[in-house]
Parts: sequence; structure tokens; C-alpha cells
Amino acid sequence: MRLLSALAASLALCAVLTLTPGSGAKDTSAICPPEPKESAAREADWDRALKNLAVLGRTLPAEPDSRLLMPVDGVRVRDIEDTWGAPREGAREHSGQDVFAAPGTFVRSATAGVVWRIGNSNNGGNWVYVLGAGGRRYYYAHLGRVNRELREGQTVNVRTILGTVGNSGNAVATPAHLHLSVFTAYDPGTSCRFLAINPLPYCGTAEDQPCGLNVDRYWSPRDSWCWRAGVGWLDPDTAGTPRSA
Repeated sequence: MRLLSALAASLALCAVLTLTPGSGAKDTSAICPPEPKESAAREADWDRALKNLAVLGRTLPAEPDSRLLMPVDGVRVRDIEDTWGAPREGAREHSGQDVFAAPGTFVRSATAGVVWRIGNSNNGGNWVYVLGAGGRRYYYAHLGRVNRELREGQTVNVRTILGTVGNSGNAVATPAHLHLSVFTAYDPGTSCRFLAINPLPYCGTAEDQPCGLNVDRYWSPRDSWCWRAGVGWLDPDTAGTPRSA
């Protein structure tokens, strides 16, 4: 009986470790999405930007964030259908999560960090990259608009408006949504420059809970304190006004 109890305890511990980080994690595998073909000039821009990551990250914590805040206003974890790894056109795998919301809904940074890149592409449409702790890169794509006050190299926090939900790029035929990808720290010694990990395991798992960094501060199950505070975040004098990219 003692042996069975010890075995059960070991299995329970394994289960907990398997779910780390973020309780409720379902998939910790990584995906290396194929990079789109770029012009020589744009590829040179990417090479310079990748080399600049080490400089931008000097002021950021060395350990990556273990939890993410919900980047789309008013959306909760239970609203997200897990499509990590789902098949996509061209034999690709979905290397992120889609957060559906009404067009024009504010998209905020899920973490503190520094704006790495702002741009536009055929697939991602209007997008913003934020460099976070531990060198992780957070990719916000298909934006309808990008905040006109946002600049590369700018420090951001979880109140910063990056843009609005849209369907730009190859999402033009789909309902408006944010595509969020999380890429691990860039390692020039590896062949994969953008190694994606599933964002969902880093979110809270309570059915009524937004992604939870400092849940007590940002969300109260009794009175939705987070979203009342959010009214203040919408002040254009402090958050900036979204614009068309």
C-alpha cells in the first residue's frame, strides 16, 4: 500500500511538472515557422534588427515572464479556442493563438518590454513586435491600426496600446482577430531565428479569469476591478490614439 501511495504521489508530481509553466498548459512543444521570402533590402533590415536585440534587452530582466496578461480588451482565456499547431495553408502549422474580438478593440502589450519592430507584411498585415524579459519576442499581427504614438525602441507596459484588432494581411477573409505569437530568445548559433512556443500555457486557467500576471492587482472575481480600471487606460492623453498603418 505504501508503495502504491508513493507511486501515486510521484505520478501527481510528474503531472504538475508537465503543466509548468502556467497551470493548465496543454502543449509545450515548439514550432519553427518558415520565414517568408524577403527582398534583399528587407532581409538586411531583419539582420540588423536581430543583431540589435542584445542591446535592447540590456535593461530587461534575464528571466522570461511566467505569466501573460490578456492583450485584447474584454476577452478572457475561456474565449480562446486553442489552435496551436493547427494546419495552415502551405503545409504550415499555426505558431500562435488567435484572439477574436470586434474590429477596433484595443490591443495592449501582454508584458512589459521594449518595442522591437513595427511593420507590415503580406501574411501578418500590420504588426508590432515587443521584446520582453529573457529575450522573448511577442508578435501582435493582423492589426487594423497601429498606435500612431508607438515607436521602435519605446518602453511599454501592460497598459500600452499597441493598436487595434483587425484582419489585415492574409486574415482579410476571416473575422477580425489578433494573432499572438511568442518567440524564444534569439540565438545566432541556431538555424531557427524565430522559434515559437504556445502562448496559452502562460495564461491563467480559471474560466472567468483573464491571463494572469499579478491577478490580485489586475482582476478581482468579485467586481471586475480590472475592467473598471481599464476605463482609465483608454484616456488618449496617456495611451495614445490608434492610427491606420
